[in-house]
Amino acid sequence: MEFLTYQPAAIQLGWTFYLPLFGLVAMIALGVPVWVAIGLGSLTIITLTEALPLSVFGASLFEGINAFALIAVPLFILTGDALVRSGLSDKLLDLAQATVGGFRTGLGSSTTLGCGFFACISGSDAAGAAAVGRMTIHRLVERGYPLPAACALVASGACTGILIPPSIAYIVIGLVLGMPVSTLFLAAAIPGVLVMLSVMLTNVMLNRLHGFEKGHSSFSFKVWLRAVWDARWALFVPFVILGGIYSGIFTPTEAASVAVVVVVLVGMQQGTLTLGDIPKMLESSARVCGVIVPIIAVAHPLAQLFSSLAIPQTMVGGITSLTDSSVLIILLMIGILVLAGCVMEATPNIVILAPLLLPLAQMVGMNDIHFAILMVTTLGMGFITPPLGLNLFVVAGLTRCSILAIARYAVPFVLGMLMVALLIAFVPWLSLWWR
Repeated sequence: MEFLTYQPAAIQLGWTFYLPLFGLVAMIALGVPVWVAIGLGSLTIITLTEALPLSVFGASLFEGINAFALIAVPLFILTGDALVRSGLSDKLLDLAQATVGGFRTGLGSSTTLGCGFFACISGSDAAGAAAVGRMTIHRLVERGYPLPAACALVASGACTGILIPPSIAYIVIGLVLGMPVSTLFLAAAIPGVLVMLSVMLTNVMLNRLHGFEKGHSSFSFKVWLRAVWDARWALFVPFVILGGIYSGIFTPTEAASVAVVVVVLVGMQQGTLTLGDIPKMLESSARVCGVIVPIIAVAHPLAQLFSSLAIPQTMVGGITSLTDSSVLIILLMIGILVLAGCVMEATPNIVILAPLLLPLAQMVGMNDIHFAILMVTTLGMGFITPPLGLNLFVVAGLTRCSILAIARYAVPFVLGMLMVALLIAFVPWLSLWWR
């Protein structure tokens, strides 16, 4: 993310900075829309500190969203919506069931794998939770899961939406930190799969303790081959996206647009989509983008303001004065990201915290790509941790189950994801295997 050139005089941080910053945090805590809170906070700090000319604020808003890569965000959301409306998502879940349904906890494992398949196309957690939840929660309950446990499993499996490429979160962090999105997609492959496997393993352990799932189907190679054939067009979509990107045929944005066309054409050819569905799909995509894009726009001047006031350097100096242990500093960064994920969505966290924490990560010798993967993976836990926990709200809305009840069953999954985040933090190869 390129900042407008302006060199302010050195400014001492005082109440003119901390009071508006506290007000920004308070507005978010009170439920004010995040983009409104960040925009008002940024404008107030600029006005009081005079760190930047006020005219920079307006220009910076437009510069923050003037990026070709951002076009991929609504396109991936639109692809996921078309996948559900065309019925191709059902084929993916049938394939997941045929693949791992023969295990002792087959339905739970196939639900998680189905979330992973959906993540390979949509790049959105909430979309995955809604799509997979509608089709699997009642099956899980029939198989023996308590309703809150079934909801927690779906919400946790859907966290792979921003962790398995293509992912909206990696598009945003690539834009913010100036990293190639295709490289981030490649680097995220192993960490994303590890998170999915951690959800599966956690569910297996919970089943051994509580015996949720009763009975399972046997694996049939013939059934599996039929499921693969039925899901061939759904599997073709991630092949188009990732294959096109890494072969150099498409940019990520172009790949997203081709994926939309493929899913729509397949749906229309199969008779599951009509021209009348397209306006509804566009409206649905626009609603989601209406939440993401304004946050990116207003967070840009805030990030520019932090840079002008040397906040990242001040933060690095303050932390290194407390400890020079790289292990403790990495653990501190993970703790900050876990807490931030509990109270704010991934997109504003990335736009605000990535420029602040990157210098700290560089100081302890962490590669920039490694840091980006660690940040997104850790923030992924925020989708199932209160008070925000977006996926918890999605599955609670589908089932009218208590959010607190779901959150209690989600705790083991959070711990499993935390173990993966720690593994990624201290085993750089998991993010840098492609080099």
